Amino acid sequence: MGDPEENLKKEEKHGDKEGKGEKSKDKKKKKEKKEKNPEDKNDPTKLKAKLEKLDSKIQALNVKREELVKLIEQAQANAPAPA
Repeated sequence: MGDPEENLKKEEKHGDKEGKGEKSKDKKKKKEKKEKNPEDKNDPTKLKAKLEKLDSKIQALNVKREELVKLIEQAQANAPAPA
């Protein structure tokens, strides 16, 4: 079959479920989460800033979506009709 060393290399390269879990746990340990302030939910300036940030992300995603729709339409127009 396969060499055990090759299998280990493949698992390291592609990552297995256990390996991914360990990496995410390590990241959580390294990066301390910032304490959330419950008063931030009542601060209109911070809420507006969050809303603007979300709106900009949504706009960027809509642009990507439109590009993908155009690509799909082009691919369907250029695709040969099924026989």
